[in-house]
Amino acid sequence: MSYRLFVRPVPPFADIAENAEAQLFQWALQDASGDIQARGTSDTRDAIEQTLSQNALDNVLLIGLIPGEEALFCVADIPARQSRFIAQALPYAVEEQIAQDIDTVHLALGDHGDQGYRVAAIDRQAMANWAALFSHWHNARLEAVYPDASLLPSTDGGWSICLDGDGVMLISERGEWLAMQAANLGMFAGTLAVPSSEDVVAEVPVTLYGTEEELAFQQALVSDLRSQGRLAVKTETLEIRPLELLAHAYYHHLCRPINLCQGAFSNKSGRSSTLGPWKPLVAVAAIWFVVQVALEAGMGFYYQKQAEKLDEQSMAEYHRVFPNDTKTHAGNLRRVIEGRLRVAGSQGQELGFIALMKYTGEQYSRLPSSGAVTFNSVNFSRTRGELVVDLRADSYDRLSALRNGLSSQGLEAEIGSVVNESGGTRGRLTVSGG
Repeated sequence: MSYRLFVRPVPPFADIAENAEAQLFQWALQDASGDIQARGTSDTRDAIEQTLSQNALDNVLLIGLIPGEEALFCVADIPARQSRFIAQALPYAVEEQIAQDIDTVHLALGDHGDQGYRVAAIDRQAMANWAALFSHWHNARLEAVYPDASLLPSTDGGWSICLDGDGVMLISERGEWLAMQAANLGMFAGTLAVPSSEDVVAEVPVTLYGTEEELAFQQALVSDLRSQGRLAVKTETLEIRPLELLAHAYYHHLCRPINLCQGAFSNKSGRSSTLGPWKPLVAVAAIWFVVQVALEAGMGFYYQKQAEKLDEQSMAEYHRVFPNDTKTHAGNLRRVIEGRLRVAGSQGQELGFIALMKYTGEQYSRLPSSGAVTFNSVNFSRTRGELVVDLRADSYDRLSALRNGLSSQGLEAEIGSVVNESGGTRGRLTVSGG
């Protein structure tokens, strides 16, 4: 189950570089169904991490919420659609809306609306401090940083306001967020009564969120809002804390916040992939595969060397018995020996005329074009055990093929007295049992 941890620093803000562990947080732990499983109003980071550990929660998504006044809402009218061109044009498109050197500002790009791209701008050093505050928590990893007011549920055609202690958070229909002291809201009410577009409207809807205690305490503020003629104020009594309202709106997509973790502060490099939990097993499997391949290659090399050694021993033994055979090699040794054994088994040590003619005729019939070879005469010497055949062929290759076929049967076959003529080749084939 996937959990989200919403954390919001409580004023006064500690020096992050020197005393970050003293910072207190409001926090809410939301499960995959959107329900809040744990909460706190003023706890240290150690206490929150201990809660996660006690509940055996790991890899929780951390959503950091910073004060709304820390980041400025801007609109960038950029005609480009490609990300590279948008990133290049963005500083120039919002430079006039920001009251500081644009080079010291971190810009985060939101979605595209009717007036252009929604942009969040924050001081670069301030963003670095907030990113450091929310990073490297035990059992949780930073998913996003948002201005807190940007997570308020929006009201169609108007404004949403949430009472939050001494302050208020506001957001318009187009996603522009504001944060101010509650005492200043009355002066700002006149601005809220101005419609956000050029359309003429009779009323501007305003949704006012607050707990029963806060609404009662700020009754004068509520009355001041209602006194504005064009504001149609609807109050929503909260049974949860403002932070949990923000978490609820985020889960149900009732808001369009801009994640400040972009560019130099992007956390994509630290984002775990789907294979994250399997990485140790993948690493072990990869090591095993490399070892197995190396072992197989080593064994293959060893067996190849052993085979070459056995081939050398076999040829040495064969040449000891048949020293004059220069045609036999390790590749055809088995076939030659089988032929010799077959010949020896059928006719003994010496072959007669019939046996030699049988083998010669058999190899003659296997020639691709046997008609191209003719026997002129056949002679047999019983004392030498040799069959001598005078041959004529259209090429020497025919005679050589016949000799090689007889040799493969384990017979001694030689071609002599070769004469090349205009019509072909004549030669004398001598065959014996070896």
